[in-house]
Amino acid sequence: MEKAKFGVLNDGTEISLYTLKNANGMAAEVTDLGATVVSLKLKDVNGVVRDVVLGYDTPQEYVENTCYFGAVIGRSANRIDKGRFVINGKTYQLAVNDNENNLHSGPDGYDIRRWGVVQQDKNSITFALDSPDGDQGFPGNFHVEIQYTLTDEDELILHYTGESDKDTVVNLTNHSYFNLAGHESGKILDQTLMIEADYYTPVIDSQAIPTGEIAPVKGTPMDFTAAKPIGKEIGADFEQLQFGQGYDHNFALRGEPGTKRKMAEAFCEKTGIRMEAFTDCPGMQFYAGNCITEQKGKGGAAYGPRHGFCLEAHYYPNAINQEGFASPLLAAGEKYDTTTSYKFSVK
Repeated sequence: MEKAKFGVLNDGTEISLYTLKNANGMAAEVTDLGATVVSLKLKDVNGVVRDVVLGYDTPQEYVENTCYFGAVIGRSANRIDKGRFVINGKTYQLAVNDNENNLHSGPDGYDIRRWGVVQQDKNSITFALDSPDGDQGFPGNFHVEIQYTLTDEDELILHYTGESDKDTVVNLTNHSYFNLAGHESGKILDQTLMIEADYYTPVIDSQAIPTGEIAPVKGTPMDFTAAKPIGKEIGADFEQLQFGQGYDHNFALRGEPGTKRKMAEAFCEKTGIRMEAFTDCPGMQFYAGNCITEQKGKGGAAYGPRHGFCLEAHYYPNAINQEGFASPLLAAGEKYDTTTSYKFSVK
């Protein structure tokens, strides 16, 4: 474990960077700002070191930009219709920051807060945050922790735990943007993706709130049950893709929620890097980076639309307001406990 100064925010807050390394030379850099994954570096099939996640060189850039590169999203990821929900007969109103809805819990998300470090050793680190009752509009004093572990099998494991003193909504995820050709290499459209899902949740319109239906992917461009290039059908004449300017949809994962299972596998032929993703969550948001704004990333790299893709494991969007979806309601005193991981190899 290596600790270094990452930078200072405009308000004077000092931000640190922690580096995890394994026996194979793979390295993961994470920061206490947003418990964010800043870089993932590994050798490709030719022995060239590639950094496969998008990010920034300074902490202030993470605060000022809105793509959520690498960050932990909380207290509730994705969208909540009108920013409103009811628990125990009481209506709660969150900030409306995405058209008419709440996205990623609003403008004061966990992604721009400085987390404390409660544990660290050679290959793992645990960040913690206390979110008070009423924070972002959610009920309950919520204590949350995330542990990052980098194994010698080249797997980055994200273990989330938390507890609240009131019934509340909890739906955490990580918002890393992957590019298996390297973060600076441009569009990801020729990289292949397989998703372990026979169904997805269609959205009503461009505001991306699910209709409540769990629809089959078969016979549609949403079908990733067999690996295909991300760009193969992204421009298809299909209403769901037009709503999101491409893929930005939740997939209903196969298998039993609460058990570890593969959710997706991605591959880049140019570098030979393969990434397998696993989770115990019920769903996964596949976002093809359609709306990444033109900007400067790490090392001066030029980022733009579809330069990275996200595989966000979580409860379905707006699940707190949909009876047919698994509920993200965390009862007072119960433990929130979920694990997602990304495993890398070359071939």
